[in-house]
Amino acid sequence: MTPSKSLELLAPLSGVLLALDQVPDPVFSSRVIGDGLCIDPTSQTLCAPLAGVISNIQDSGHALSVTDDNGVQVLLHIGLDTVNLAGQGFTRLVEEGQRVVAGQPLVEFDADYVALNARSLLTLMLVVSGEPFVLLVPDQGVVEEGQPLLRVSPGQASSEADEEEGDALFSKPLTLPNANGLHARPAAVLAQAAKGFSSSIYLHKQTQSANAKSLVAIMALQTSRGDSLQVSAAGTDAEAAIQALVALLLDGCGETVAAVEVAKPAAPVSSATLMRGVCASPGSAFGQVVQVAEPALNIPETGAGETFERAALARGLRAAAEALQALQAKAAGSAQAEIFRAHQELLEDPTLLEQAHGLLAQGKSAAFAWNSATLATAKLFEGLGKALLAERAADLADVGQRVLKLILGVPERSLDLPECAILVAEQLTPSQTAGLDTSKVLGFVTVAGGATSHVAILARALGLPSICGVPAHVLALANGKRVLLDADKGELHLEPDLAEIEQLQAVRQQQKLRLQREIAQASLAAITRDGHHVEVTANVASLQEVEQSLTLGGEGVGLLRSEFLYLDRNRAPSPEEQAGTYSAIARALGTERNLVVRTLDVGGDKPLAYVPMESETNPFLGLRGIRLCLERPELLREQFRAILASAGLARLHIMLPMVSQLCELHLSRRMLEEEALALGLTELPKLGIMIEVPSAALMADVFAPHVDFFSIGTNDLTQYTLAMDRDHPRLASQADSFHPAVLRLIASTVKAAHAHGKWVGVCGALASEPLAVPVLIGLGVDELSVSVPLIPSIKATVRELELVDCQLIARQVLGLEEAGQVREALRLYHAATVETSPVVEH
Repeated sequence: MTPSKSLELLAPLSGVLLALDQVPDPVFSSRVIGDGLCIDPTSQTLCAPLAGVISNIQDSGHALSVTDDNGVQVLLHIGLDTVNLAGQGFTRLVEEGQRVVAGQPLVEFDADYVALNARSLLTLMLVVSGEPFVLLVPDQGVVEEGQPLLRVSPGQASSEADEEEGDALFSKPLTLPNANGLHARPAAVLAQAAKGFSSSIYLHKQTQSANAKSLVAIMALQTSRGDSLQVSAAGTDAEAAIQALVALLLDGCGETVAAVEVAKPAAPVSSATLMRGVCASPGSAFGQVVQVAEPALNIPETGAGETFERAALARGLRAAAEALQALQAKAAGSAQAEIFRAHQELLEDPTLLEQAHGLLAQGKSAAFAWNSATLATAKLFEGLGKALLAERAADLADVGQRVLKLILGVPERSLDLPECAILVAEQLTPSQTAGLDTSKVLGFVTVAGGATSHVAILARALGLPSICGVPAHVLALANGKRVLLDADKGELHLEPDLAEIEQLQAVRQQQKLRLQREIAQASLAAITRDGHHVEVTANVASLQEVEQSLTLGGEGVGLLRSEFLYLDRNRAPSPEEQAGTYSAIARALGTERNLVVRTLDVGGDKPLAYVPMESETNPFLGLRGIRLCLERPELLREQFRAILASAGLARLHIMLPMVSQLCELHLSRRMLEEEALALGLTELPKLGIMIEVPSAALMADVFAPHVDFFSIGTNDLTQYTLAMDRDHPRLASQADSFHPAVLRLIASTVKAAHAHGKWVGVCGALASEPLAVPVLIGLGVDELSVSVPLIPSIKATVRELELVDCQLIARQVLGLEEAGQVREALRLYHAATVETSPVVEH
């Protein structure tokens, strides 16, 4: 057979040529993926080095391969660790399977963004099909895009040993732990390992399969973290191949892997010294592991007669309701009380009771009927794929276990805890968390759960550092093992360094002393050192929180989340209940303090059980806030009437959420005026809007003449501005309110408001961050509405600052490029400020 004509590969972009040995990445420099060259680019468009078919292109656009008609396969990889950018900075110009000509543009990339956010811009061109080649230019120097670089000899690839065939063996399904799936580096490690076996080996993802000895084939599977994969092999060493490759995949194929929920392994825990999860409650602790696991319950299926079993179920439900009432009474704050109130509502859920009674009628025991009903409903909630309903499933499981134990007569097991305990569990329930002995428990770590779950809320209320979403092999840690929990970073250190422990303990002691001083001085006004007053108010969801805020120096309520009256119940609150609650809160504040009531902010991700709503593909962009209320005007009118009942008892303000168009404001104002007129009121409360949609921020100058105030909700404003779901497991850390784009929207909103004589508050989480206080003051924000426990801290921070300095730092950070740079600048400013600030004596 006549060998194919040699093939010239063109430079895919312009830049400085480097030998592969100089690439600071051992997988590339050791030629595990393939031989070739590297270019430090000066251009920003990646072009085809040869004619062929796009045999693979990663969704993120950072890597692709081109295969010509003779089977020569070339991998192009832009930058190092660019898979972590998740596609940001890259624009794909071609699709997989598309035929391209040499020199055709394939991917455009933002070189500045990639250089700032990835390890390196160095771009690789590798002949992954193994053909020999010669370099046509010196191995160092400048090259231009389209210039011939390599001459490849097609048809002369080094051949692998013939793969054996036979009956295929399959591994059990495994969960892929790699944060960015099997991109070039781990795929190369896997392919290289597979080539060490003579068997035919394939990697399977759902209905797709890939030759495990082919880097490009593995990459073409487009895997993601959490994917379920299987390895199959056929040949004499199939069993050994499967065992080795499964172990390699579970270990990350050479990458440090983060938390992924997998079945509990039978093997002993990995020797890794660090486990990562997600921060559920901030702080740090050094202590000993205490494993917490619920014992299995023996549930008889057959009952002793329907009448007997109905009575047993009723007794269990009644005893559970009494226990939950006691937990509510002991709760340290309204957020905790609301959780157990929601649990009580579940005990009365008619659908749940109907299912249980139906099983009792079939002769089942009370325990079996109740357990079956709760498990089925929890499974239904989890299967709907919504975070809120998944959280409700966890609540339901907690309630279910409580009633089940009472029916079976199983006493609640009290943990025999040593001092300095760090609890480790598959999942803690809200009941378990609320009952923790904080004199012994320093923190906890769970495999399941989330940062917004009820358990996380309780942990924060108790001041216990905790992380969730940790790898399941944390459950194999030995009791008594000394570990360092750094919840702020979402880390559990299994072999902590003594210096690290001492440093964290010193920081904790300093924070404790500072907090004591801040609480002692909480009644002092929030006035900067050069005399500028900033109003510090509270974000609340109950009368109890209002009263607590006043004891901590709160100057009013900047956000009353009215939906607390509507959520976690099966029927709407009566007009009398609403009016009574608003009036009680207004009386507690008095006529000299502001009360800002946000109208109902539900819908989308926060559905109401008694307001039928269609399921939405993207609830954050759907019917929520003012959109829902204007679609159901009687809901809004009834709420307006209830809020107006408190007129005159406090300085009443009404705030509309999720406003994006001026017509929404006009319609709402007209309804408010009509309801006030019907009640005989001569003076309207102040009416304002939340700035949480970019369109409202960009048109603040248009809204300003028609409102009495603005309040900026930075949580939603951030996720809508950056197009990142703030609860997304891989994007949450990037959905940062310190991003200059968000700060610029705040700046333009303040400028527009002040031009029309209107005040601006910030009620989002950014206002509760001491690090953000200087920039918010510097941008001209008039009011900071913060989480109740943080009022003393935010007021103390204001007293350490000078307005003129805040204005300087604000101007500086608006010119930065990313949130990390803003945070670093503010950390340096904060350190300098704290060092030079005098201590105010009480």
